[in-house]
Amino acid sequence: MSEPLVAVENLTKHFATRPGLFGGGKGVIKAVDGVSLDIAAGETLGLVGESGCGKSTLGRAILRLHEPTSGRVVIDGTDVTALPSGPLRAFRKRAQIIFQDPYASLNPRMTVGDTLDEPLVIHGLGDAAARKKRVAELLDVVGLRPEVASRYPHEFSGGQRQRVGIARALAVEPRFIVADEPLSALDVSIQAQIVNLLVELQRERKLTYLFISHDLKIVQHLCDRVAVMYLGRVVEEGRAADLYARPLHPYSVALLSAVPEIDPDKKRARIILEGDVPSPSAPPPGCPFHPRCPLYAKKDRPEICRSTAPPLEDKEPGHRAACHFAGELAPAAP
Repeated sequence: MSEPLVAVENLTKHFATRPGLFGGGKGVIKAVDGVSLDIAAGETLGLVGESGCGKSTLGRAILRLHEPTSGRVVIDGTDVTALPSGPLRAFRKRAQIIFQDPYASLNPRMTVGDTLDEPLVIHGLGDAAARKKRVAELLDVVGLRPEVASRYPHEFSGGQRQRVGIARALAVEPRFIVADEPLSALDVSIQAQIVNLLVELQRERKLTYLFISHDLKIVQHLCDRVAVMYLGRVVEEGRAADLYARPLHPYSVALLSAVPEIDPDKKRARIILEGDVPSPSAPPPGCPFHPRCPLYAKKDRPEICRSTAPPLEDKEPGHRAACHFAGELAPAAP
């Protein structure tokens, strides 16, 4: 079996908090807490979970847009976490990001042409004439006319701005792209166009994606494998078809129960999780999900869930889960 293009090993990202107004001491927010995963070349790994679970922080830590607290990231054979600043800048040609908000991620004082030209200048890719030709090619690739290069971001719709963001990520010919919720700021009518564009670009350019999203239906359509995050940890990971057909972790079961289904014969009853998501600055002992877990309640609150954090391990071929009783919570009947 070939080496994965992206290998993440026990990655953590902790943020220190300031003392509180009324004398509270400093604390640590464990935004990413020991994540390990692999992404094969040409594959799309979907990353899902509730808001605040650490999805975007993980994506940015993989690219070192957030400096990891500990752990290791190897991309295309390079240990990214060990690179000093100079080689890291050069490496960024091979790994890029598409941001969630296409307006906030573009400089309003720069034309679209200047925005796409900037990474070419930074990496020394061609003279002025070659860069101008490259900018026109990039706009054409993402479905925009080359003449719009002289316009500013406010002159575009949300979908067009996201196309510019995608073109910027493609400018330096990366192999790996983190797509950080690239659809959430767009109208539903535009989302399908952007998904189709991402699929087409992946096929033509042999791209590898980490696709971060709240939309479980789009993840099911777009992704080869799916990783589910909860409170800074991956609690389940496997092939998309397997995870959607038979989720093993109680949290995944609850998430999938909320996915709208057109076919009435396939509808699942909604599982409502009780309680609030614990604070990442004070995660519960043992399994981080146990205070909200319906299976924990059904099994009369077993001690192992409160005392021992379950490892993320194979429960079925190619299907991992971090649960002492994986697979025992069946989806609720309609």
